[in-house]
Amino acid sequence: MYKRILVPLENGPADDAILKHVAGLAKLCGAEVLLVHVADGWAARNMEQLNLRESQEMKEDRAYLDLRSKQLRHSGIEVDAVLAAGDPAKEIAATAEREGVDLIAMATHGHSLLSDVVHGTTATALRHVSRIPILMVRVLAPGTGESR
Repeated sequence: MYKRILVPLENGPADDAILKHVAGLAKLCGAEVLLVHVADGWAARNMEQLNLRESQEMKEDRAYLDLRSKQLRHSGIEVDAVLAAGDPAKEIAATAEREGVDLIAMATHGHSLLSDVVHGTTATALRHVSRIPILMVRVLAPGTGESR
């Protein structure tokens, strides 16, 4: 069914939920997981134009990807990781195309439509730029059992 699943991580609590879901799916399908984090701070967005070195933010993001990769490998899942920089939706879509994934699986926070319009979301933007199927897993608010 799925051979390669891309999972965008945001370095936050939602990552636990999506990784738990994807780990089960990857084991069931025998799929490889590709973790992606998009650094979107000022330094990351302007790195190439200004010929900057990797920022502290990006070093921390790389360490986070390494930690999450090790956790998945420990549970028997083949995993690779990519650290990108720039606009999250565009970078995720470009990585998915370049890496030949057949599913993008990501956590969503369950904002209302009005909140999404005001704040914007990576999930909403990604739906419009990616041709690859997207599985969205809604994350529950901690301790409440209710959606955010």
